Amino acid sequence: MTLLITDECINCDVCEPECPNEAISQGEEFYVIDPTRCTECVGHFETSQCVEVCPVECILVDPERPESREILMDRFLLLTGGSTHKN
Repeated sequence: MTLLITDECINCDVCEPECPNEAISQGEEFYVIDPTRCTECVGHFETSQCVEVCPVECILVDPERPESREILMDRFLLLTGGSTHKN
């Protein structure tokens, strides 16, 4: 599943620079995650970096977008041109 940011977001700006896929951007009222770019950091990190840094815990798994780890890895490979690396 990809992630989403709830309306509890306080626009603190800490999540956006943490996203290795540039999936997070400022929305009209709060930050949003582009589900076509979100891999939950699969391929980059062991955990979702935006979730790790969010001070109000407003980044959740999107129940509307059920995606397996394999789908997230395929998206990572597509976004990175097939490059695999772990940090």
